[in-house]
Amino acid sequence: MAGKNSGISRTKAKSSPVTDKLDALGSLMNEIGLELAALVGGDPNGVFLYVEIGEGWVSPSVFRDEGEVIRYYNPRETNLSDVLWEAWYLEPDGPNMRWSVLEYAIQDKKFHVSMKYPEEINVEVVDDERREAALRARFGGKPVIYPP
Repeated sequence: MAGKNSGISRTKAKSSPVTDKLDALGSLMNEIGLELAALVGGDPNGVFLYVEIGEGWVSPSVFRDEGEVIRYYNPRETNLSDVLWEAWYLEPDGPNMRWSVLEYAIQDKKFHVSMKYPEEINVEVVDDERREAALRARFGGKPVIYPP
């Protein structure tokens, strides 16, 4: 059988649904970073995205550490919500399968993501204090500047 090619590669990894999902999610997380960079006008270092999401709604909030203050950026004129929907819908549709809160931070040209799920937090109950608590945990007592 010398010289016969079986068509099996020992170096090429096989694709699996999990690998495909992680590749797609990684690509979407990168796209979120690009949207955030565009929103803040270039260098996204110090940006923090806090998102609450549920069936039929998404609420992203974008903040940036500017030293003495934290500045809020309105993400309405971006594609950020669309990209977040894509990431959310990658998860299976089932009880507690899709995340409810996403925290995405960019520091030193790297992004860090954490997700919370419905068994950890109930976003169906409106509570503005959750976002404020996330801001305090990340930035301490720095004042937040909102646009007029």
